[in-house]
Amino acid sequence: MVRRGIFLLAATALMASPVSAQTVEDRARAAAEVSRAKTSDSDAIQQNYLTPGLAGQPISTVDNSQTFNPNIACQKTATLLELIAQPAATGDIGTLRISRDKDLDGTVDQTLTLPVPVSGICANGVVSCQPGTWNQCKSFKWDVASGGDLKLAQVELTDLAGCYCVNNSCGSNLVWGNMASVLKDLGGGVIGALTTADPRVGVAQAVIDGPAIRYTGAQSTACSPDPALPQTAYRASPATIQGDAASVAASNSIFQALKASPAGVGKADQIRSCTITREISIKPWQFDDIVSASGGITSSWSCGDGCRRYQIRGAGACGSNPPVYSAIFSTQAPERITSARIVEMGADDWVQARVNGVAVGYAGKRVWMHDGIPSGDCRISGSAWYNHAPIDITTQLKAGAATVSARVRGGGGGNWGYVVVEIQADTACDVSERIIDLCSGYAGDANCALHDENVDGVDTFRSGVGTGLTPLPQTRLFESGACSLRLTRPWFNRQRRYRCTVDTGSMPQPDLSRGAWIIDHSTETMLADRVRTADGGYSTSSRSFALPDRGSVPTCEPVCKTRAPARNTATAIDGVVGTKQNAPVGWDTFYHACRTTSGSDVCPVGPGEEIVSPCGCLDDFPEAVVMMQTVRLGGADMVCTGEVR
Repeated sequence: MVRRGIFLLAATALMASPVSAQTVEDRARAAAEVSRAKTSDSDAIQQNYLTPGLAGQPISTVDNSQTFNPNIACQKTATLLELIAQPAATGDIGTLRISRDKDLDGTVDQTLTLPVPVSGICANGVVSCQPGTWNQCKSFKWDVASGGDLKLAQVELTDLAGCYCVNNSCGSNLVWGNMASVLKDLGGGVIGALTTADPRVGVAQAVIDGPAIRYTGAQSTACSPDPALPQTAYRASPATIQGDAASVAASNSIFQALKASPAGVGKADQIRSCTITREISIKPWQFDDIVSASGGITSSWSCGDGCRRYQIRGAGACGSNPPVYSAIFSTQAPERITSARIVEMGADDWVQARVNGVAVGYAGKRVWMHDGIPSGDCRISGSAWYNHAPIDITTQLKAGAATVSARVRGGGGGNWGYVVVEIQADTACDVSERIIDLCSGYAGDANCALHDENVDGVDTFRSGVGTGLTPLPQTRLFESGACSLRLTRPWFNRQRRYRCTVDTGSMPQPDLSRGAWIIDHSTETMLADRVRTADGGYSTSSRSFALPDRGSVPTCEPVCKTRAPARNTATAIDGVVGTKQNAPVGWDTFYHACRTTSGSDVCPVGPGEEIVSPCGCLDDFPEAVVMMQTVRLGGADMVCTGEVR
C-alpha cells in the first residue's frame, strides 16, 4: 500500500508539472490574446458588448467565466429603421423606401418613399439629377420635421458633405457593385439626422440583407419622453458651461471637501481654448415669402421687381344686397412691405372698394361710400365708369392680414365691376452678421491671460508675446440660393488659448529624499533603501534583487500596403470631379495588419487589391506628413507681409 501511494503521488506531480511550468509572462500573453479576441476592433466590441448591452442580452466577462444581463436602455426595438434601395436601368436609385419605428414600440410608424431618383449620395443627404446624367441636379439634405417625421429638405450643394455619383454618367453598375457601402452611406446620413434631432436614440446594430439595411435601436441617453434633454443644452450655448460648472461646484459638498483637502490645495495653471467667430447669414426673399393672397382673385401679374397686382372682379346685380367679392392678403413679413394701394376701379354700373368691411372708394355715376345702395336706377345708360386715384392700404396690410372686397351693383347689359390692388415689397437679400464670442469668460477673468492667438491663419500671439503680425482684411464670398454677397472684414475667425491660474491655497512640497536615496545608492543587483524613524533619524537597508527576464518582442506589428483601382465619382459644385481629370480612374490605398499563418506573415488582400509593400515594418510617415501638409496649406489663407524672405 505504501509503494502504491508513492506511485500515485509521483504520477500526480508529473501531471501537474506542465501547469506549474507556465510562467507569468505566458499567462499574461494568454490573457492578452483572450482580451484581444473580444476587443480587437470596432466590430468585435459591437458584437460582444455594445449590441447585447443595448438589447438587454447576456454579456460575458473576458475569460467567459461569468455572464450578466445589463439594462442600459429604456426602450428597445428590433428594427429602428429599414432602408431598401432598388437601382434603375439608368444607374440611379429609382426606388428608395425608408420604414421607421419612431417611438420604439416595435411598430412601423412612418414609411417614406423618395419622390425623386437618387443620382448621388452624400454623408448627410442625396443628389437627384436627370436620370443617367449629371444634369439639372438638385441637392437634398436629410432632416426631421417638427412632428418627428423624416424628410428631405432642398439645400445648396455646399450644405452637403462627401458627395459622390452613382448613376451611369460616372460608370456602370455602381450601385449593385457597391451595394453594401451604398446602403451604409445612405443609412448613416439618415441615422445622423435622427440622432441629431433626438439624442435619446442609439443604434446598436446594422445588418445588410441584399438591397436592404436594418438598424436595431434603443433609447439609451435618458429615460425622458422629451427629446429636448438638458444634456444637450451646452451644444446650443457652449459658453454657459463655465458659469454652470462654477455654480454646481460651489454648492457641492464633496467638491468643496476635496478642494480643502491637502491634495486640492495649491496653485495650478490650466490652458483653455476658445474661439471668436464672425457669423454671416444670408436669407433670400421671394415675393410669396412676404405676402400670400387667397380668395376671389381673378388674375394677378407682375408690375416690376418686387411688385405684383391682383384683380378682384365679379358680376353685379340689382337689389338691396349687391354681391361682394373678397380676397384675403396675409403678410408673413410686414416689415418688408413698402407699399400697398388700390390703384384702379372700374364698373358698369357701380363698384365699391372695401377694406376690412369699410368702404374706401368707388367708381360710378354718383357717390357710393355707405353701406346702403347708391341712389338712382340700377341700370345707368352710357359708358363704363373708372377711378384711377390711388388709395393707400399699407397700414391695414402691415397689421398682419387685410380683406379687400369689390361690391358690385349693376343690371341689364352692364353688370361687371373690379378692383385692382398693387403691393410692392422689398425682396432684397437679408444679411445678418454677429460675433460669437466664446472667449468672453476667460478675457474677463483676472486670473487668465492670453497665451496664444491665431487670426485667420496668422499667429498674432505666441506663448504670451505678441508677434507683431496682423492679418490683412479679407474678402469672402457668401452665397445662399439666388443671393450672393462679397464682404470685406478685418477678420473672420480668432482662435485663442488662455493660461489660467487656479488658486487653491498652499500645497506642501512632497518629500522626494527617499526616492533620491534609492536611485543614488542602488545597483543592478542590489536595492538600497532609507526610511525615517520615529525619533526623526533614518534607517538604511539593502537587499539583492534581479529583474525578471523581459523576453523578446517583435520590432513592430507587421503591416502591408495594398491598392485597388477606384473611379473618381466625387462631386462638387462644378459637377463630377472625374470628368474634369485626364484619367478619371485612380487608386485607393489600404493598410492591413498581417496575419500569421504556418509561421509566416500573410497580407489579407481585399477584393480587387494588389500588394504594393509586403508584410514588414513599414514606415510611411514622411509620405503621411507631406499629404497632411499639402491639405493644410491648400486650405490656409494667403498672408502677405513686408518681410523679405
